[in-house]
Amino acid sequence: MIERVDELPWLKTQWSRLIERWNLGRLPHALLFEGRNGIGKTLFAGYLAKRLVCDGAHGAVEPCGHCKQCELIAAGSHPDVRTYRPEDSKVIKVDQVRALGEFAVASPQVAHHKVIILDSADKLNINSANALLKTLEEPNPDVTLILLQQSGKPLLPTIRSRCQSVLLPAPDTETAQQWLSSHLAAREEGGEADAGVQARALRLASGAPLLAREYIEQGFVENVDACLDSFRQFLKSRLAPEEAAKPFVKLGLENALSLMERWGADLARLGVGAEAADPEVADILGYLAGHNPPHRVHALLGHIAEARSGLAYNVNPELEVERLLFEWLSFMPRKKRAG
Repeated sequence: MIERVDELPWLKTQWSRLIERWNLGRLPHALLFEGRNGIGKTLFAGYLAKRLVCDGAHGAVEPCGHCKQCELIAAGSHPDVRTYRPEDSKVIKVDQVRALGEFAVASPQVAHHKVIILDSADKLNINSANALLKTLEEPNPDVTLILLQQSGKPLLPTIRSRCQSVLLPAPDTETAQQWLSSHLAAREEGGEADAGVQARALRLASGAPLLAREYIEQGFVENVDACLDSFRQFLKSRLAPEEAAKPFVKLGLENALSLMERWGADLARLGVGAEAADPEVADILGYLAGHNPPHRVHALLGHIAEARSGLAYNVNPELEVERLLFEWLSFMPRKKRAG
């Protein structure tokens, strides 16, 4: 939970607009927060919930921080604010949405308003999405529903059309670097190494500072380097597929697919003469781009996207990674695979 919206300075404009509408009594009953993963959507939604139930704001931009409602929010025990997330990080199930609907129609217990946050609304399945429609179609005026879209997977048009979309932007590079530096503890390697790790993490996070911080704290950058090393060795036929897959599996299948998507996008960029987003992999991808037509790259990206769509099911991570590694291997000229 943030204490002031200044902690996410790139979202201040969106915050001001939402609070202005709230103070005028014109805030929509359902909001859809869209934007890149790792820019603070969840924190922003939680802070907005605090402001909407605050008793001491009296038209101010920020919540007061000391009324009963704010104290309950800070303690994580406010009975009129609930967050629903995917179970087992896969899908939001219909039973969760039914519980959400029951909560939405009940009167507030201690506040004048209720807030429901549906995190990762893009992970609704067909049944849970249809169940949510009833709540959206019959809104309770005492309830604000905030949906967070955490990936590029589209929501059902029937759900999107019943929400007010709010695009939350990513910070510019300088702001992201400043935020990341100020929110990281000093690393043992010293200033220069620390700055290099931060820059690499921000590239991997596509400029999203909260995700970059998570990457650094979890050793994600080092794990990506292990994946890249295995990738290079496998393309040269110096590593068995089951061994090459190990660092990708350790990274987690969803993260491994995201990494391959980044490499695939860089492969497409290099194929048309543009620069790679990740310079660490530009050499090997540049070589592959020079030996393969664009339609093969597009097919690869399509297959990675298909693998991502299967994350909601119990797929075998090792087999999925190995299958994609073999597709990458097919991009190598045959005479070079044993080089």
